[in-house]
Amino acid sequence: MSEPDRYSAMTYRRCGKSGLMLPAVSLGLWHNFGGVDTIENARAMVLRAFDLGITHFDLANNYGPPPGSAEETFGTILHRDLAGHRDELVVSTKAGYRMWPGPYGDLGSRKYLIASLDQSLARMKLDYVDIFYSHRPDPNTPLEETMGALDSVVRQGKALYAGISSYSPDLTRKASRILKDLGTPCLIHQPVYSMFNRGNEKEGLFDVLKTEGIGCIAFSVLAQGLLTDRYLNGIPQDSRAAKPHGFLKAGAVTDEYLRKAKALNAIAQRRGQSLAQMAIAWVLRHDAMTSALAGASKVTQIEDAVGALKNLAFSAGELAEIDKALG
Repeated sequence: MSEPDRYSAMTYRRCGKSGLMLPAVSLGLWHNFGGVDTIENARAMVLRAFDLGITHFDLANNYGPPPGSAEETFGTILHRDLAGHRDELVVSTKAGYRMWPGPYGDLGSRKYLIASLDQSLARMKLDYVDIFYSHRPDPNTPLEETMGALDSVVRQGKALYAGISSYSPDLTRKASRILKDLGTPCLIHQPVYSMFNRGNEKEGLFDVLKTEGIGCIAFSVLAQGLLTDRYLNGIPQDSRAAKPHGFLKAGAVTDEYLRKAKALNAIAQRRGQSLAQMAIAWVLRHDAMTSALAGASKVTQIEDAVGALKNLAFSAGELAEIDKALG
C-alpha cells in the first residue's frame, strides 16, 4: 500500500496532553510473536498492520514465550523490512515481571528497570524505544525510585516517553505527580479494559487520567479472544485456549460465557460488525481512550480489527442492550 493510502486508512488520536498521536488500533505482541511461533506469520502480521496504518507496536521484556523472544522477533522484522520507516513507528516496551534469577530481575527497582531496557534495546537492535513502561507497581520499592528510573531513561535518550501499566487510580495520580515534578510527564497508562472487565472504569481510573492529562491504551480489549466469534461453537484446535503455553484456559469457555458472547454477537451483527469489531469500538467509545491494543494470530484478524473504525458510534439503546447482555 502506498503511504497516502496507508495513513488515510487509519484514525489517529492525541495521547493525553502530549504532542504524540497514536493509531486508534495498535498491535500488541504479547502472544503469537515468540520463539514458539513462526516468524513468517509474525512478519506477515506486522507488515499488514503497518500497511493498514497501525504505526504503534507494543511489546514487553517478558513477551514470548520464551521471555524476550517477541522483542527478538520484532527486531528481526523491523531491520529486515521496516528499517527505513523507523521514524514512522512508535515502539513501546515494558519491564516489571520476572526476567532473570536473583533479586534484581523483577518488579520496579532502578537497577532492574534500566538493565531491562538495555536488554530490550539489544534484542530489538534499537537505539531507543518511543515509550518505556513500568509494567506493574512494585509494593516494596518507593514509587519515587521507579518513576525516577523512567525519568532517567528518557533523559538518557533510551526512551522518548514514560508510561505505566496496571496501576490503581491512586498510584496513577501519585506517579503522575512525581513524574511532573521530575520534568518527564507520564504520557500514557495501559490498563486492562473490555466489556468483560470494567473494573478500572468503575474504580475511577479514567477520571484520573483525564484530570492528569494522561493518554490511555487498553489491553485485552478482546478478552484474549473471548470477545470474538472464535469460541461460539467450541474451542478450535489452533486457538489460544487450546495452546498449552497461553494465559487463556479452556475452562474460560463456560455456558455463562457462551450465553453472553452469543447475545453480544447478535447485537454486533445488527450493527453490521463482527463481535471483535464491536468490542473494539465499545472500548474506543470512552472519551479517555487513545487506542485499543489488539492482539492477533493471523492477518485477517488485524484486518477485522481495523474494520471496527468504520462504525464507532453507539446509540443509547445499543449501550443499554450490551449492558443487559453482560448482566
